[in-house]
Order: sequence, then structure tokens, then C-alpha cells
Amino acid sequence: MKRLLVLLASLLFLTVNSEVSMAACPDLLNHQLKNLDGQPLDLCEFSGKVVLAVNTASYCGNTPQYKGLEALYQKYRDQGLVVVGFPANDFGAQEPGSSKEIKDFCELTYGVKFPMVEKTSVVPGKANPVFAQLEKMTGDAPEWNFHKYLIARDGKRAFSYAARTKPENDDIVKQIETLLAEKP
Repeated sequence: MKRLLVLLASLLFLTVNSEVSMAACPDLLNHQLKNLDGQPLDLCEFSGKVVLAVNTASYCGNTPQYKGLEALYQKYRDQGLVVVGFPANDFGAQEPGSSKEIKDFCELTYGVKFPMVEKTSVVPGKANPVFAQLEKMTGDAPEWNFHKYLIARDGKRAFSYAARTKPENDDIVKQIETLLAEKP
């Protein structure tokens, strides 16, 4: 009987915490995607974190920005920054590869460890739901590969940076530090 009560209490605790976690997930992050391995990626796991969402491409003049993105991720991840790559073949057909090819390229060439989703679209009218919402929030749509959206911990504010703005740009770094300083 005692074990049954403990089991029921544990189930109730898990159910309540699960509902609280789901309620705390902002609409912007309330999406289920797949990573480059084809495994589910629930963006709600990034609730309460500062998220830098970037549309990426392997064969673009901006591709070396992977190095700066990974450096930001490594420097600030313990403080709550998550970089999420959204590979897209929308601009100049510069991301033609499969998920495995994209993953191998990013890991082997730039040492990318930050999460990346399966190839998607980021252009208006075809954009994945995250980029569609970010476009509405900021009034800016990606015009080329490596457009960046910086999302506040609350998921209700986002900042847009053009593709040519490098990850180590002072404005991006200062905004990341400001957002990280806010309470989760």
C-alpha cells in the first residue's frame, strides 16, 4: 500500500510539473521539429533561455560564420544562450545536401555542437512556423543565408540581424549579454 501511495504521488508530481513546463513554453518555441539526425527536437526545451536562431547554408560566402556562432554558443551556453541552426536551401541553392551531409560538414569543418534542425524553408510564404512568427514579431524576413534572430528568455521579444552581420558583432554580443542578464 505504501509503495502504491508513493507511486501515485510521483505520478501526480510528474503530471503537475509537466503541465507547468508546458504552460511556461512561449508560443514562439512551442514547436516540434527534427534535428539533423531525424530525432525529435522540442523547442520548448529552450524556454527560459536566450535563443539565437540562424538560417544557415553550407556553400555560402557567409558560411564561415559557423565559427563565430559556435564561439558564441561555447562562451555563453552556461549562462543560458542556445544557438539553433535552421539549414535552408532558399537562397542561391547553397544548402543542397542531405541532413547527414549538412551535419558532417558542420561538425567536421567548423566543430559545430549547437543544435540544428532538418533542412527547412525560411522565406515568407514557405517559412517554417518559427521563422514565420519571427518575421511577424520583428517585421524582418531573411534576405539571405545567415540571417539571425535573437529571442529573449520570455520568448516575447526578438531582434533581427541581417545576414552580413557577423555573430561576433558588438551589437549582437551586447544584446546577448543584456538578455542573459535578465531573470529567466
